[in-house]
Amino acid sequence: MDILSQLRELRLQGMAGSWQVLTETRKHHELGLQEGLELLLQAETENRDDKRFARLCANAHFRYRASVEELSLDAARGIDRAAVMELATGAYIRKGEAVLVTGATGCGKSFLVSALGHQACAQGHRVLYFNLQKLLLRIKMTRVDGSVFKFMDKLSKTDLLILDDFGLVHLDQQQRLDLMEIMEDRHAKASTIIASQLPVANWYDVFGDDTIADAVLDRVVHSSHRIELKGESMRKKK
Repeated sequence: MDILSQLRELRLQGMAGSWQVLTETRKHHELGLQEGLELLLQAETENRDDKRFARLCANAHFRYRASVEELSLDAARGIDRAAVMELATGAYIRKGEAVLVTGATGCGKSFLVSALGHQACAQGHRVLYFNLQKLLLRIKMTRVDGSVFKFMDKLSKTDLLILDDFGLVHLDQQQRLDLMEIMEDRHAKASTIIASQLPVANWYDVFGDDTIADAVLDRVVHSSHRIELKGESMRKKK
C-alpha cells in the first residue's frame, strides 16, 4: 500500500491532501525528513481545526454567517473598535462575563453577535444561538416530552450562549423562572450575550416580577460589557 492510501486509511485527511500535492508537484523530493514531516503535521492540524470550526458553527445555529473582520467598526454607530477587538480575543468567555448589545431594529445587533459567536467557534468554544422567544418555546416543548433537564444542562454547559431579540414580548411566570434558572446556572461560570431593541434601563419592565427581575439582571448587568448601537436601520441602506 502506498503512502497516500495509508494516510487515507488512517483518516489523516490533512496529511493525505498535503502529500498528494507534494507528490503531484514533485516537491517531496526537495524536502528533508523533518521539514516534510512538519509540513504534513501542520496540514493535518489545520484540517482538523477547520473541521472543528465548521462543526461548532453548525451546532450553534447562527442567524448570520459573519466574522469580526466584516464588522463596520464606525464610532458614529456607537461601536468602540478597541472594545470589539478586546471581545474578539475571547477573554470574556474565559472569565464567564456577559455582553449586552442594544440598538434599534435593523442596526446590526444580530450580525454583530453572530460575528462574536463565529469568533468564539474559531477559538474552539461551544456556542449556542437562540432567538429568546424560540428558546423559551423550545424549553416548554422539552418539558412536555420529558427532556427538559437534559436540555437545561446543555444550556448551562455551553461556553457561550447568545440570546437575541430579548424584550420583544413580556414574559409569563414560567418563562421568567426558566430564564432565571438559565442565568443562575451560567453566572460567573459561562458567558452570555444578550441582544435587545430595548435600552438596558427598560429591561426591568419586561419581567413583570420585581423579585425575578432583580435576580436575573443582577447576574448579567453589573459586570457586563456594553455595546449600544446607534443610527438608522442598516436594512434601509441596502
